[in-house]
Amino acid sequence: MSFSRSHARLIVTTLACGMALTSLAVPAQGQSRGPAVPVERAVLPANDGWASDSGGTTGGSTAEADHVYTVTTWAEFRTALAAAKDTPSIIRVKGTLDALSDSAGNTHTCDDYAVPGYDFDKYLAAYDPAVWGYENEVSGEQEDLRAASAKRQDAQIKASVPANTTIVGVGRDARILGGSLQVRGVDNVIIRNLTFEDASDCFPQWDPTDTELGNWNSEYDNLVLYGSTHVWVDHNTFTDGRRPDGQQPYYFGRLFQQHDGHLDIVRGADLVTASWNVFTDHDKTMLIGNSDSASATDRGKLRVTLHHNQFKNLVERAPRVRFGRVDAYNNHYVVQKSGYGHSFGIGIESQLVAEKNAFTIPRGVNRGLILKKWKDAPVTTSGNYVNGRYVDLLAVHNARIPEETLRPDAGWTPVLRTSVDNPRVVPLIVDSWAGTGRIR
Repeated sequence: MSFSRSHARLIVTTLACGMALTSLAVPAQGQSRGPAVPVERAVLPANDGWASDSGGTTGGSTAEADHVYTVTTWAEFRTALAAAKDTPSIIRVKGTLDALSDSAGNTHTCDDYAVPGYDFDKYLAAYDPAVWGYENEVSGEQEDLRAASAKRQDAQIKASVPANTTIVGVGRDARILGGSLQVRGVDNVIIRNLTFEDASDCFPQWDPTDTELGNWNSEYDNLVLYGSTHVWVDHNTFTDGRRPDGQQPYYFGRLFQQHDGHLDIVRGADLVTASWNVFTDHDKTMLIGNSDSASATDRGKLRVTLHHNQFKNLVERAPRVRFGRVDAYNNHYVVQKSGYGHSFGIGIESQLVAEKNAFTIPRGVNRGLILKKWKDAPVTTSGNYVNGRYVDLLAVHNARIPEETLRPDAGWTPVLRTSVDNPRVVPLIVDSWAGTGRIR
């Protein structure tokens, strides 16, 4: 016997709670009651987070036949995006799109994008702190060659998404490998059922002035929403995959960091819903607002809903918030035993509501780390469970890290929610239904 996700909700809630049901049966996500709607034609349901506000999010659901594309290579994908031109369009992704591959589909490596004369060993020798020091940013021949190489990669792996577009993976194995999707200054975009893997920077820059010990800094988010509105990101999987940070080398005593964010929402982006995604095995996962100085563009914007996502084995930023009015509910956070930094980062003028989430945390990890204070801002935390038991996240944080005391009450109450699950069954529901290949 097979069960829909709605039936599973009813069953597991009954078994876990032994009381009246706390979850309502809902239709398959992105569809309305009645005849089934093809995944590529689905729209965001009413009241499903901030992206449903002010007219909702429909993507390319009304696309005519000549604006429905099926792509199997990175080159075909970028051609389809260019052809869409803001006209309602659907782009169906089949198999793996390798962003480092050429127009003929031949796989390339980072070495193929290095300009003549760039040599990483020479780069290390030139900017070794024992030679260069920590006082000045790097400059000179090898840095110029690194920057030129990075520019070539940038032109290859970025893909710009136009307005009124739906991008959807076909089946269970649709994947964008090494690519960076740019949703910049557009409205009405849907991205579903894709695995985003390893948007890796081939040419990270050494910055000796970044902290007292310096840092390697990288570019390229898997997906960035920059000044865009009405975006629904649903049932995707984000992972470093073939190149996890934990397996990267150290140079100058610092991790050779080749990844930036999984999903960043910045520079006045607004009205976003991210639902039923998996974010796994990463460091800087999700940034909502990328600068304390961006008040002119970000204040009153960055309204984001995060629900029924799995955040697994991450270091930090799930999410880190500046300015935004963010609703995070019914997410499952699976915390790694070593290297954990925080889940919710509280930044300047943020208004985060974190309710009815579930945390699975190994013994020995400080629960006070779930919240991290970057700047003074109020936060609402209620109904959250850790390892199956209710925990007042704010009280635990303030008791264990008193030097970073946070204030309660974000000052608003979310209303754009479809159904809210009991946090005790969130791990089972989310782990069963989140990620690529699990749309019902």
